[in-house]
Amino acid sequence: MTTNSVISAIKVLEAVGESQPVGLSELARIVGFPKSTVLRTLRTLEEVGWCRTDDDARWRLTYRAFAVGNQARDAGGLRERALPILHELQLETGETIHLAASDGRELVLLERLDTAHSLRAFLPLGYRIPLNASATGQAYLAACTDLAVDAYLDGGVLEQRTRRTIVDPDSLRARLAEIRARGWSLNQEGLSDGIVAVGAAILDTDGRPLGAVSVSGPTVRMTEAVFDDHGRAVAEAAHRISRGLGTGL
Repeated sequence: MTTNSVISAIKVLEAVGESQPVGLSELARIVGFPKSTVLRTLRTLEEVGWCRTDDDARWRLTYRAFAVGNQARDAGGLRERALPILHELQLETGETIHLAASDGRELVLLERLDTAHSLRAFLPLGYRIPLNASATGQAYLAACTDLAVDAYLDGGVLEQRTRRTIVDPDSLRARLAEIRARGWSLNQEGLSDGIVAVGAAILDTDGRPLGAVSVSGPTVRMTEAVFDDHGRAVAEAAHRISRGLGTGL
């Protein structure tokens, strides 16, 4: 298999995962390949057990993709180290807890601990989180060097998810300065309408950010009255996770 065919197969596989169930024509439009190329790739992926088609000729990933993805979910040991601390953070705050790891210009959601409240924040595992639009992403960026932030801002237009998403580079720089001074991020309806979150970065042994953790909830519960308490709690949790990764404890 050539390099180009491998790249094509990966792009098709990712597009199926993001849009499933998806028909051939729509998939070809998404990836920008001829339908004949996409169909040939799908048949190959079907043959090796990664994709399947239903009675309506729509394509989905198989559980093989889930199994392999689940193995990659904690390849660096972050989730395993963080999980006990995340449970403590949820008991302390009573809200939904998210753990995300860096992947290019986004974070990927590794773990979610749901609140017992019926009204709650919800993101599916594997969800790709824009750095500029989220509490986890802003906390991660605030822990990056100025050069890394410059590279991020030079890398493309900032994604807008809601009317309150920060998409202006100068405004984002100002937000990052606030986070560095305070020690935790506050994102009010920047990722999802009606949802507020506080977050803090998780660092490796060299002080570089690996990901972030957040406490998220609806505006009716995540009010100014709890910002400081939840912010300090998430910052302490992130510090404990970072320390555990460094010591192996």
